[in-house]
Amino acid sequence: MSIRASRQVAAAPPSGRLTRYALALALALSLAWPLAAAPAAWADVRAEDVILGETVEARGLPAVACPNVTAQFAILVGEDGSVLFSRDADASSHIASITKVMTAIVALDSGLPLDTLVTVTPEAAAVGESSANLLAGDTLTLEAALTGLMVPSGNDAAIAIAETVGSSLAQQGQSPNDAFVAAMNAKAAEIGMTHSLFSNPHGLDIDEFDNEMYSTAQDVAVMCAYAMKNDTFRSIVAKPSAQIAVTRADGQVATLDLTSSDMLLGVYEGACGIKTGYTEAAGNSFAGACNRGGGDLISVVLGCPSDTARFDDTKILFNWVYDNRVSYKLAHSDRTATMEVDGARREVPVIAEVPFTAWPDKRVPATLADPDAAVEVFAPAGNVSQELVFDDLPGSVRAGDKVGTANFYQGGQLIATQDLLACENAAAPDFFQGIGIWWDRLWHGLAGEDLVAEPVVVNECPLIYDKSSTRGAQSVAALASGEEDGSDEPRDDQQADPAAGSGE
Repeated sequence: MSIRASRQVAAAPPSGRLTRYALALALALSLAWPLAAAPAAWADVRAEDVILGETVEARGLPAVACPNVTAQFAILVGEDGSVLFSRDADASSHIASITKVMTAIVALDSGLPLDTLVTVTPEAAAVGESSANLLAGDTLTLEAALTGLMVPSGNDAAIAIAETVGSSLAQQGQSPNDAFVAAMNAKAAEIGMTHSLFSNPHGLDIDEFDNEMYSTAQDVAVMCAYAMKNDTFRSIVAKPSAQIAVTRADGQVATLDLTSSDMLLGVYEGACGIKTGYTEAAGNSFAGACNRGGGDLISVVLGCPSDTARFDDTKILFNWVYDNRVSYKLAHSDRTATMEVDGARREVPVIAEVPFTAWPDKRVPATLADPDAAVEVFAPAGNVSQELVFDDLPGSVRAGDKVGTANFYQGGQLIATQDLLACENAAAPDFFQGIGIWWDRLWHGLAGEDLVAEPVVVNECPLIYDKSSTRGAQSVAALASGEEDGSDEPRDDQQADPAAGSGE
């Protein structure tokens, strides 16, 4: 299944201008050829994408129910660690500067104080690509170096940190950098990154750094969740910009202004880090976190076609979660009854007519113990179903008496239980009526006929998603709440922009 942006073809100019138009068109095509030669990548929904452990195809979900992203590899992990969405999340990939998350983890877990002085060697200053603008001979605190590492994605800071921390870890004959990289791989194994290999502290993968290295979207998510447990790390990666002080080789103190490569900070609600990455081998990638008060969502998108696409993909994944967490009203009934609730009379929804077993042909209307009850559901987990269990009612019933139980399920899991309460008083048969009913049931029983009235279920469980291609104009929230109209305007971020990318 795919969702693709439409294209429009320009109309030809009047014939009198055809020659000039043809020349201009030829020139434009010649200039645009390098861009046109690269195949466009589009956001799509794939049958093999996995939602809560099952493929989109197996769940029978329509495209509208699924994230529509460009990433080659992706994962979205909920606050409780559950994998809400994944796309080839166990496939190996380069992760470029996302590697720096592990560099920060090893430094923070090393036990060195944050005010430890880090010295920038000529090798660190000359590493190239993305930089914190450190110079050979600079000294700065470990905390400042970590800020230079994570905020502007400084490769110079990565080498400086590795050399400083690695010197405290190195065994005899081992260089500080090698000791640090060994610690990165040991930490990866310790925290459960089962398909990752690091070969340097910054993630560059060309020229002298062209060594075996790889990870997966799944492993990156594990790494980021671990890192976000550290308060220092959290505070650094949440900064859209920062300033750090460095002491130059001549003793002068300089203040460096840093700007984050994370374009969601301060723009997208709840965005709180973590790290971008780009190399030609890795493509445009981003591991992001979002917290709106209920814990961290972790999103990892690897191999996106452009700089903007990786952020669009991340917003789409986060929006998909927040938009699909809806309050599902348990009572969906077009019938009501008047009963006394908490000392006041009110209209309540009739959920079912419960067989009044004291009589052969009567029922008692019933409502939920809490007629306004609702439960939060994650819509793509499946539609909601109900199971009504009715009690035996051999004697008189008063309004408010329990007459059964309503169980509600999503994806086979029990999500809510409510008592069914009688909406009205109902008298049992008197002595003489009881004799007649006994005699009547004797003959009906011998004939194999029903001895009590059949139950009537009035309540419905509206489908959140059906297997059609769209929901029409209704939003998930509107359907879940029982509203008749809940049209949603399409959001700009539902189609990622296949623009040319830049990286760090």
